[in-house]
Amino acid sequence: MKGVAGKLLVVDLSKQAVETRELPGDSLRLFLGGFGLAAKLAYDAIPKGADPLGPENSVAIAPGLLTGTGIPTASKTALAFRSPLTGTFCRSVAGAWLGVALRKAGYDAVLITGASEKPVALVVEDGKARLVDASDLWGLDTRATRAAIREKFGEGFRTAVIGPAGEKLSRIAIVDCDGRQAGRGGGGAVLGAKKLKAILVKGTGDIPTADPERIKELAKKWNEVIRDHPATKADMGYGSGEFLDWMNRESGTFPSRNWQWGFFKSAYERAGEGKIELDPYYWAPKYSARNVACPGCTKPCGKLFVIKEGKYAGTEVDGPEYETLYSLGGCPEVASIEAVAKANELCDLLGIDTISAGVTVAWAMEAVERGFLKPEDLDGIDLKFGDEDAFLKVLERMGKREGKVGELLSDGSKAAAERLGKGEEFAIHIKGMELPAYDIRGAKGVALAFAVSFRGGCHLTAGVYGAEFGGSWWKFEAVDRHSVVNKGFEVKLHEDLMALYDVLGICKFSRHIFFLEGLPELVAAQTGLSFSAGELLTVGERVYNLARAFNVREGFTRDHDHLPKRVMEDPIPEGPSAGDRVSYEELQVMLDDYYEARGWSRAGVPLKAKLVSLDLPELAEEVGSGKVG
Repeated sequence: MKGVAGKLLVVDLSKQAVETRELPGDSLRLFLGGFGLAAKLAYDAIPKGADPLGPENSVAIAPGLLTGTGIPTASKTALAFRSPLTGTFCRSVAGAWLGVALRKAGYDAVLITGASEKPVALVVEDGKARLVDASDLWGLDTRATRAAIREKFGEGFRTAVIGPAGEKLSRIAIVDCDGRQAGRGGGGAVLGAKKLKAILVKGTGDIPTADPERIKELAKKWNEVIRDHPATKADMGYGSGEFLDWMNRESGTFPSRNWQWGFFKSAYERAGEGKIELDPYYWAPKYSARNVACPGCTKPCGKLFVIKEGKYAGTEVDGPEYETLYSLGGCPEVASIEAVAKANELCDLLGIDTISAGVTVAWAMEAVERGFLKPEDLDGIDLKFGDEDAFLKVLERMGKREGKVGELLSDGSKAAAERLGKGEEFAIHIKGMELPAYDIRGAKGVALAFAVSFRGGCHLTAGVYGAEFGGSWWKFEAVDRHSVVNKGFEVKLHEDLMALYDVLGICKFSRHIFFLEGLPELVAAQTGLSFSAGELLTVGERVYNLARAFNVREGFTRDHDHLPKRVMEDPIPEGPSAGDRVSYEELQVMLDDYYEARGWSRAGVPLKAKLVSLDLPELAEEVGSGKVG
């Protein structure tokens, strides 16, 4: 297959050894790149029953097939590993220059195995790699680590680093990629357990392409499409939070106060007829210094948020994104955009996932409200909804795993409820992963997608929220978010297509631009292979089934495709979606529908015939089911 180097860098931290290997041609053909290739490598390398924080867990890193080629928004690099937060197979993705540098250095992927006894960094330069001592970097936050790397190794390296949270094995720790984050599932803790503080990559070669001139033509074509697309102006002007006001006032599905509300009630009451501070239409003109782009993106939606004066003067952060406006704003009921930006910066520096961090603190706030926690349990902090000072204090202790509150909350809400011995009924997670910014009580298809996502509560595994809240998308029309009818196929197709995006490295904010029909010509120009649209969609389906097979192998069942108790039992109390919930019975109907659409048994196990049809015969024998019922 053209358009790839065919090289894998294998790093054995236990032996302090690095080795370059040839990638099998069938793996490249079946999985192409990105999350597909990373998933295949991780599945094969991680033994059954592996401790997520043990040396037997492995991390595979692979840039998307189109990453770095000049195709607009093709910027993503995927990490695959067993999650310490959920125990499931995990995909964590960032729009990272690291992946571009890897491809220029001559590698399609990196596989990291074993564990070092002392802190180390992996240094990759143009086809060569070495491990170096990183004891002097240990203990530094992510920003300070990047600065120290420039001082120690010089300019020109692209990086992936962990912060104090990863070093302290927080199960919600991120991997920071030059200020962009592979945020979910605890990848930072996996690297921390391996004592791998940083990865540095420098590449000066060309990224291989089957037809360079055709790639240039297609890049020009799609840049023109993006330039003229109506969504581009909104994305560039106001970022991913552009629709926040609509989700609150029109849809009533912006979960707030630890999901006690379906919109940010107190903030809107205070704002009256004006805009709430979390609305980008309020803060972008006031605080945004410039747009921030992922590699090769021509519609940058990132915002460099700068506070020049006042209580939080000096704060600079890439964001806050829509999810963070919810998790560090609406969920803990913090209405000040400056406080949210400061919390965002703190999470990034310490290296914790903003979604899991904010939702976990909101859980603790409700535990205080119910009398389950007292200030003496929280290092004397009087934690309550809306108190930004207490919120920031708790976040800092979480990231550093300091004191009673740090030990209680550093591993997410599920672990916190287990340690406290109460509070699981209002812990907002699926499979241990805290939920993102969509009140799924008011969107049944999104609820199903969250429930079945292989990595836990996740909006990007399916990306079905666009069709559900917009009412239509691509071939889907008249989508009724309040109905459970036909949600199985809707979610299944979205998952397969979004998995394909992760294979190719295309940003999911482009899903209203890069429809399936436009992808074969891109893959043909890059690889020289002719795939039909259906064949490419099958690649996504193959990858998704591999992830599910991993979970089945590790003992996950239909019962793990659950929803939080609050979603099933407590209707949204007021607002446009008042009265909505997803009952246990409705969930079961949707699960049956989904498993049938997937070709899985009623127990949620991929059928042997399905796995064989996807060219996964080894998985069929290892985990496949021979019966539908």
